[in-house]
Amino acid sequence: MSSAPLPLTLANLLLRPAFGSRRDPDRVFDRIAEKARQTDGDEWFTDGFRLLLREWAADEGLSPVGWQSAQAHVRRHLTNRARIRRLIAEQPAIEQETVEKPVFVVGLPRTATTLTHNVLSLSDEHRCPRLWELLAPGLEPSPRERRKAIASARRTLDGTYLLTPRFRDIHPMTAEGPEECTFLLPHALVPLSQAHLPEYHARQFERDMVPDYRHLKQCFQVLQYGRPRRRWILKSPMHTGNLDALLAVFPDATLVWTHRDPATAVASFCSLVECGMAISRRKVDLHALGATWLDLLSRSAARGVAARAAIPRHSLVDVPYSWLGTDPAAGAPKLFAAIGARWTEADAARLPGVTARPKGTRHHTYDLSRYGLTRADVEAAFSGYNALRAEVDRA
Repeated sequence: MSSAPLPLTLANLLLRPAFGSRRDPDRVFDRIAEKARQTDGDEWFTDGFRLLLREWAADEGLSPVGWQSAQAHVRRHLTNRARIRRLIAEQPAIEQETVEKPVFVVGLPRTATTLTHNVLSLSDEHRCPRLWELLAPGLEPSPRERRKAIASARRTLDGTYLLTPRFRDIHPMTAEGPEECTFLLPHALVPLSQAHLPEYHARQFERDMVPDYRHLKQCFQVLQYGRPRRRWILKSPMHTGNLDALLAVFPDATLVWTHRDPATAVASFCSLVECGMAISRRKVDLHALGATWLDLLSRSAARGVAARAAIPRHSLVDVPYSWLGTDPAAGAPKLFAAIGARWTEADAARLPGVTARPKGTRHHTYDLSRYGLTRADVEAAFSGYNALRAEVDRA
């Protein structure tokens, strides 16, 4: 990245007086937990975030904006967790809601997971969580509450795009559009896109993620309660390394796995992460960024490939990049048929609206070498996944 945008420079200056609070992250955490009304008996959840905030605060390259982002991340998860638990305690029938045959779009990031999710969202028979719902999940809001939640999500997006305009070119989002359920997954990889967190990195593939997916299911039960039941269409590349835990909680799920050349996907994703790092840290070590995400993504893919052996074939749909990336008009009906959904004329009429590039965005360019990586590095790291991708391409 070139020099920081002026709004980011000004934001760091304005937040500098509060930057000193990172010297006592436990006190900051206690204040956040108290305000979130987090109660006892939920230590698996809160203890993980306390450790995370401590390590985030210890990142020597963190900027004032980055410290505010860290607190916001922890605050959102603790607040949402407390709300979900409170709603279930008040209305136990919520946990009787059946999340039936959900679809999870998985795969490496930057492999058309977003496009696939958006295409599947076209059907009136499907239910995709919207960004404004993911940021603060709850029961059916009043019209006024809905407008307020949407406006809050828009402000969040506008702030991100102001601080790093390039982010909108790489991953355009809208407050009312379908978005990935990573926003609700407590211990996902997201913080590693904003700070240097070696201990959090090391714990990722040792953690029992089943409690995280139980929490995720509770969020969907809350969002479904008292509303018409439709088939959930969910998406996150971060699920790829946790398929065992996902299927333990959602045993009748259908997995839609998107595929693309990993060298292209890794380069594109590193470019996206660079945008986040440029907001949160004073300086971005691009080669460290590349090494971190080559490890995380290749290990996630390897874990996903290993988990496939236990997944019934009827529960798994492989989607080559060409299905939607090359000819969405031909690929979309195939995708719907593969998950047992109806493709209608109304869906076809809506398709151009989700496949067109948003107005005002620029073409995304990226280069592996910028992150200290070569194609040979990626091919070696993804050897097992590449063998699978070759089988998919032959099928």
